[in-house]
Amino acid sequence: MFLAIDIGNTNITLGLFKINNNIIEDKPFQIWRIATSKKKTADEYAIKILDVFYYSKIDITKEQIQSVAIASVVPSLDNVFADLTKRYFKKDALFISSKNSGGLKFLYNNPEEVGADRIADAVAAYERYKSAAIVIDFGTATTFDCIDKNGCYLGGVITAGPLISAEALTQKTAKLPQVNLSMPAKIIGRTTVEGIQSGLYYGYIGLVKEILHRIKNEMNEDKIKVIATGGLSYLMVKEMEDIEEVIPELTLEGIKIISSKQ
Repeated sequence: MFLAIDIGNTNITLGLFKINNNIIEDKPFQIWRIATSKKKTADEYAIKILDVFYYSKIDITKEQIQSVAIASVVPSLDNVFADLTKRYFKKDALFISSKNSGGLKFLYNNPEEVGADRIADAVAAYERYKSAAIVIDFGTATTFDCIDKNGCYLGGVITAGPLISAEALTQKTAKLPQVNLSMPAKIIGRTTVEGIQSGLYYGYIGLVKEILHRIKNEMNEDKIKVIATGGLSYLMVKEMEDIEEVIPELTLEGIKIISSKQ
């Protein structure tokens, strides 16, 4: 089996892929998410990971992990997971970067600045469609990644995710409560909570639509595939007709593709 790990600021996503005749299957057959904590040790993370394997009835003593690849945007956890994979899976993990990006070409001033998750998203999107694409990843930050029709990574846009906006609103005001992000029934809120939910949701819809409009004009491609991924993607795309597909496992697929090309 092949284990792909996407280390984000809020969650760590694990994807387990089957390997048949030395070829990794296209999609993970199991996906788990655990909370990110910069304070946990390799042993503590290993306990969590082995627990989810156990309760999913995956016996790694029989179904040995053959390789591990990681896309991390939390540098302080890189050594933790390198140690974990070495000690518990007896493997040296491949850490995704611009230097081992599976052949992705960069039209970016400094490719080393591009996050590993964004590289994986771009690789997976182009592998799927072989066309110009925009990937919107709704995570802790929301990122827009742009790939041209020749598979070149052009760059993108980074903005605060909607949950960060919700937290900031609570922290910087005296009377506004923390709310759950959801799609409100009406734009005009009849309570403070409804008003905040409306502002967060529809304000974010407007932000995404405007950025998408400007990106498409600047890319000036005949056909651009727009894809969404990330934990909040299903909620945010309900009002966005420009987004053609939601692919929750896109980053894991990209990690798998890059690993296969090493």
